[in-house]
Amino acid sequence: MIALFTTIGFILAGYSVIANDSVQTLGTWIASNRDKFKWTTLWAAAATVLVATLAYGWYTGDGDISFGRLTKIPYKEPQWYHAMAPLALVLLTRKGIPVSTSFLVLSAFASTFVLEKMLLKSVMGYGLAAIVAYVLWLIIARFINEKEDVSDGTKKFWRVFQWCSTGFLWFTWLSHDVANIAVFLPRQISLTQLLLVMGFFVLGLGHIFYQKGGKIQQIVLDKQSTKYVRSATLIDLVYAFLLLYFKQLNNIPMSTTWVFVGLLCGRELALNTGLTKKGNLKSIFPIVAKDFLKLIVGLLVSVAIVLAIHYGTDSVGMDGEPNASGAESSMESGVPVEEGLTDAAAPKETPAN
Repeated sequence: MIALFTTIGFILAGYSVIANDSVQTLGTWIASNRDKFKWTTLWAAAATVLVATLAYGWYTGDGDISFGRLTKIPYKEPQWYHAMAPLALVLLTRKGIPVSTSFLVLSAFASTFVLEKMLLKSVMGYGLAAIVAYVLWLIIARFINEKEDVSDGTKKFWRVFQWCSTGFLWFTWLSHDVANIAVFLPRQISLTQLLLVMGFFVLGLGHIFYQKGGKIQQIVLDKQSTKYVRSATLIDLVYAFLLLYFKQLNNIPMSTTWVFVGLLCGRELALNTGLTKKGNLKSIFPIVAKDFLKLIVGLLVSVAIVLAIHYGTDSVGMDGEPNASGAESSMESGVPVEEGLTDAAAPKETPAN
């Protein structure tokens, strides 16, 4: 049964992460290239970076493809309730809601202590991304008119620059969010398992590109000039460096969705206050508020799932059965799981007389 729950959870998490989060890194790239290149060409390019990133992470991480994002979340054998989180994510994704996969998926495995750290880091990511984007696009708007596309003479340069920046962003994003799928797997996987994971990811990407990004793509298309190659390149580049900063900050997982939505929010505010004398906040506020409301919906669902799981496992423990949240209790107290289990489980030696 454990193998069945692992497989189901992995498939649901993999599909939902690819379908829900691909818009963050590949959305602007798809929007600005779908009329220029066939979807199979875009798919092949994204799949190449994906395979190279997973192979690099597996090799440098001694079989661990999470890039160290799961050091605070020890491996647990997946149960049926762990699969409920990605299932909820699949349903929300089909409604076009850009919820955080990190909260929804990792919250089912993480302790409340780790979930709190994830939330604080994600809120900080949203705020920092919004501020950085607002300041940058106020400056950019003085030199570049984002409401117009580049000239035909410079479009080739921007096209090449965009593909390079998107590849860098795709690699950086994967090093964050592949943990949302790897959490269902042992922390070290074999080469055969790695190849199966790669194959599943590549097929999932193909489905997304065939659908031209899916419903979540609308969050990108609603924003100004995202179909222009120059604008898409600048968004990707700023987003990549923001993710790189948070990756180097610490190994606590975070919601990259919150960073992405914060970036678009700051950019929209800058474009609507910097390009016109009176501003146009009345038209942009509903879009920004709608995106933020969708994030809150995903957060509430995540919190509900983790509380339900903790309540259920704690109740089982009170009935005398093994308590699945024992490792989490040691994490909440600040004691590393390995040390807490070692101290509790190690037999005490009788001093020699």
